[in-house]
Amino acid sequence: MTANTKRRVLLAKPRGYCAGVDRAVQAVEIALEKYGAPIYVRKQIVHNVHVVKTLEERGAIFVDETEEVPEGAIVVFSAHGVAPVVHEEAKGLNLRTIDATCPLVTKVHKEAVRFAAEDYDILLIGHEGHEEVIGTTGEAPDHVHLVDGPGDVARVTVRDPEKVAWLSQTTLSVDETIATVEKLRERFPKLMDPPSDDICYATQNRQVAVKEMAARAQLVIVVGSTNSSNSVRLVEVAKEHGADDARLVDYAEHIDPAWLEGVATVGVTSGASVPDELVQEVLAWLYERGFGEAEEIESVEESMRFSLPKELRKDLRKSLPITPV
Repeated sequence: MTANTKRRVLLAKPRGYCAGVDRAVQAVEIALEKYGAPIYVRKQIVHNVHVVKTLEERGAIFVDETEEVPEGAIVVFSAHGVAPVVHEEAKGLNLRTIDATCPLVTKVHKEAVRFAAEDYDILLIGHEGHEEVIGTTGEAPDHVHLVDGPGDVARVTVRDPEKVAWLSQTTLSVDETIATVEKLRERFPKLMDPPSDDICYATQNRQVAVKEMAARAQLVIVVGSTNSSNSVRLVEVAKEHGADDARLVDYAEHIDPAWLEGVATVGVTSGASVPDELVQEVLAWLYERGFGEAEEIESVEESMRFSLPKELRKDLRKSLPITPV
């Protein structure tokens, strides 16, 4: 790169918070305001280090298992969803629950229940151990078989090859999911599709934006945490679609200046559980090192919104002032 080469930044849009994450984070924030600390949260409300730390500072207590919540306390279930057994555990401890499961994850749960009721073997495309996969599997444990990518298809065994359906974790790579479904269909030609696409709109939109940006950027920086499936997928998508390098960071301070050697164009995006303030800090960090104002690359305009969990809506309605007629 010559001395007079203009260094520039491409900024993906959409990026950051999706409707499901925004709803889940608001659920914890409003619960803290309305009921007071502590508010217990089962698992990380969303997979982002900064969000979890910020909520902890406000009085949220994150636990791994329901039994860690004191009897009678308030507990919020994370955006990734929980199995029915978790609801039963909470009921046994007389817990007040706020279910912040993303509505798109709830949709997949309902599909699993329906396919199981019709006695299908359900091939769930996803990553072993991910909270969303655990929750969906728990809806129909005797019917669900995990398929972790195209390479996992050969080992799948089912009772009846003519009665098989597929579902997927909502935060996967769109391309990998399509490839896995194609492999499954080779083995099971009568494979039943879900009623609608399981990959969430936000995951798809962010991947489309990164594909457009990666072809024009030598380095793509994805703001997000390592346990965030959709953030990790963005790094992979960037590398697969033209970027020489792609890196995942939680904060601007985690960027290694060595990554910028010989780089004229940097692409920046963030996972669906990342507040935009962290992206702005990355842009400021790059600006201080000679990169110009960011050029936004917009693939699609998002307008999706979800209402708050019904438990919160009910209590908020009770506290509204009555307007005299």
